[in-house]
Amino acid sequence: MSITVNILYTGTDGNARKFAEEMMERKIVEGVRTQPGNESYAYFFPAEDPESVLLIDRWENEEAIDRHHKSEWMPQIAALREKYRLRMKVERFQDWPED
Repeated sequence: MSITVNILYTGTDGNARKFAEEMMERKIVEGVRTQPGNESYAYFFPAEDPESVLLIDRWENEEAIDRHHKSEWMPQIAALREKYRLRMKVERFQDWPED
């Protein structure tokens, strides 16, 4: 049962894109992708909204998300989010096993 989390980061002055770029430059994205239970972690840039970036991450289960939230990466992500003064909109989707 996988869980997909969509996070829309929105800022001003190109800060959402700068945030995503710094996440990649600092290899935080690479680190998150190596965490147990991570199935995908990718940024997308909306064509019609230059001030936002969409993160789609997918996790094996709730325990994997909980481990991620307690990981060494979360304080770094939070600090960058604060540095770039981003707002977040979060949506979660859960796959249910087929009968």
